[in-house]
Amino acid sequence: MAKTITTRYDVAEHLRTPEEMAAYLEACLEEAHGDAAFVAKALGDIARAKGMSQVARDAGLSRESLYKALSGERTPNFETVLKVISALGLKLHAEAVKIDSPTAEPVA
Repeated sequence: MAKTITTRYDVAEHLRTPEEMAAYLEACLEEAHGDAAFVAKALGDIARAKGMSQVARDAGLSRESLYKALSGERTPNFETVLKVISALGLKLHAEAVKIDSPTAEPVA
């Protein structure tokens, strides 16, 4: 029986177009459930797909600090996130969602 050789899956190798990058970020934002490090990791995947050095230059950050900020092991500050999103050629948007609130007691 032949051995099966596997390689580690790297999503960055499959993010080729701006539309694919935006769709990936959108999906990660939905799945994050408030986990900022998860979103940072997704931004890191997209940055690697575009080229980390170029993204770092465009964001005004060092490549090393960008790798650290987007490693998924820490939560970058919001200013860094906004710089990276802009450097990636993406934008955030807001959408209204219905929030279930506990039943309020009537005010007397």
